[in-house]
Amino acid sequence: MAANYNLSMKKILFLVIVAASLAACNKTVKEQTVKDVFDFEAFAKTMYDDSSNRFADLRILPYDATDIKNLTVKQRELVYYLSQAALSGREIVYAQNYKHNIQIKRTLEEIYQKYSGDKTTADWKAFEVYLKRVWFSNGIHHHYAEKKFLPTFSQAYFAELIANSKDAVWPTMEGETPEQLVAKLTPVMFDPNVDAKKVVKDKGVDKVSASANNYYSGVTESEAIAHYKAMAVEGDTTPVEYGLNSRLVKRDGKLVDLTYKSGGLYGEAMDQMIFWLEKAKGVAETEAQAEHLSMLIEYFKTGDLKQWDNTNIKWVASTGGDIDFILGFIEVYGDAIGYKGAFEGIIQVNDLDASKRMKVLGENAQWFEDNSPIMNEHKKENVVGVSYRVINAAIEAGDAAPSTPIGVNLPNSNWIRSTHGSKSISLGNIVAGYDAASGGSTVGEFYLGEDVQARIKEHGKLSGKMHTAMHEVIGHASGKINKGIGTPKETLKNYSNTLEEARADLVALYYIYDQKLVDLGLMPTLDVGKAEYDNYIANGMMLQLRRLDLGENIEEDHMRNRQLNASWAYEKGLKENVIEKKVVDGKTFFVVNDYAKLKVIFGELLKEIQRIKSEGDYAAAEALVEGYGVKVDQALHKEVLARFESLNLSPYSGFVQPKLTPVLDDKGNFVDLEVSGEGYVEQMLRFAKE
Repeated sequence: MAANYNLSMKKILFLVIVAASLAACNKTVKEQTVKDVFDFEAFAKTMYDDSSNRFADLRILPYDATDIKNLTVKQRELVYYLSQAALSGREIVYAQNYKHNIQIKRTLEEIYQKYSGDKTTADWKAFEVYLKRVWFSNGIHHHYAEKKFLPTFSQAYFAELIANSKDAVWPTMEGETPEQLVAKLTPVMFDPNVDAKKVVKDKGVDKVSASANNYYSGVTESEAIAHYKAMAVEGDTTPVEYGLNSRLVKRDGKLVDLTYKSGGLYGEAMDQMIFWLEKAKGVAETEAQAEHLSMLIEYFKTGDLKQWDNTNIKWVASTGGDIDFILGFIEVYGDAIGYKGAFEGIIQVNDLDASKRMKVLGENAQWFEDNSPIMNEHKKENVVGVSYRVINAAIEAGDAAPSTPIGVNLPNSNWIRSTHGSKSISLGNIVAGYDAASGGSTVGEFYLGEDVQARIKEHGKLSGKMHTAMHEVIGHASGKINKGIGTPKETLKNYSNTLEEARADLVALYYIYDQKLVDLGLMPTLDVGKAEYDNYIANGMMLQLRRLDLGENIEEDHMRNRQLNASWAYEKGLKENVIEKKVVDGKTFFVVNDYAKLKVIFGELLKEIQRIKSEGDYAAAEALVEGYGVKVDQALHKEVLARFESLNLSPYSGFVQPKLTPVLDDKGNFVDLEVSGEGYVEQMLRFAKE
């Protein structure tokens, strides 16, 4: 990694740790067959009831991975090796998010375990909350709002914690004293003006220099864009994702890409991943899966982005077997100019029954493309290889944890998607985890009318699942870019991610109120579509504002997308009162009066956003996002915050990972994989030691 604090020791001890961890789990086959079965429901209840799992604006939830027990022993072995590969890179995203994150994290962990003072005080409780927030956000900047969160304990108390942690092993860099470490970290943690935002997307500023993330050093926005533009080959129809797996720095006046690979940046973590992937290859379900693993290993060894493309092509084509995985430097939301991929890992077990139902969408992808309201010249003549699975997550790591997506559509490369297709995945047990923890209190508070409330309670879960499926399977796979037009991150720049999410949402919104989904047997009635329209407008206009501090505008791409779509539809429908703003007893509501007309409006916006993407119209992109997706009605925001506070709900949730423990026979051979649960703090401290 970028710093040299104790990482060399980790490298030396890695194989010893692996051997020890496996030996510690050693059980005979006889013992294994009579082991107690993990009771997930009982564990989940303890998690829900434990008040320590609610802190700041966050809540920690469990998700059910016990379906692993239905796999063969060989498949369970594969899941374990893949999970270890993913977890080996879990700290990388800390370093990507901010240059001081790993030192801060490890300093706090040492204090937590070594502090000898009073642990019953309000200050200590505040310290615990701060540490939990750092774990949750993979650093000191809010995982969603991007703003740095500050400790609620004082600098003096931080000094006291340091002074009374006598046996602590501080994560100093080479040549750095503990005193220098503390002096460096104190303003970083406590001064709100130091590296205030992880990602800055404000108009008119140098977004690279202003962002606190660690993807660049000494580089301006214009220099970075010019650097990667110069790499592009004119006429290349299969461009790599330039800069995806590197950190761009300036050395001796020259720009240099430091690549994440074995022997390169984060080399020790990469070597650990390679070790586990080699073991996984030996128990692969199919030949295609083994080839995919070999290609990924080669990519992690070399850092070659052409190899990453080859790996993704193989991954898209590898649809056999019950185990799949996402591993690499993938999503670019953490980079204001959209080049740098955050490390993430998701290990998946196929949900056969749910995937069979959703396969219908993929089989009808061409119909949806042909009947889309976008311009004919922007439609794909042949929608290739759209596959959809509902999976259950076995382990998530890096940028995918503790906060996790509910759906994924990959790869992100436009030419691979057009030529080879993509995979769309819904994380069934993650969705179920959110659903189980959510109450119905927001329905009564923010939706006007008993008929609307009843419809959401009856159809809301299905409408949400269908929206996610349409967004991922059809939305991201639809539309094409005009010949001669660059990639969206080149043409639309900082607005490309927002508009891509808006476009995929609009595809879902347009079709979720279409008889076609009823005819395909995916929905029982168009009332499901009505429920989704009610939900989407309420969320885009009001509910998501709970995630912002008062006075803030919107930075995050998905939030910008939702407000853009909802507020544009509201404005365009004002004349015909399609969406009506009502104030009842001092409370604001947005009521959909004409669902059919709202579908038409969503279609009009979809047509325009696809045109913007297809033509690379930056001026129009800027006007849409800045005009509708960024600015917040502060009076409404204040009202929303007050109403949510009265409900005592956490705006954000994330997940503790299942504990996967290998069971070995007396010869060290893999026999089984135990699935159990553990507390949030317990898990994070275990991860810190491994």
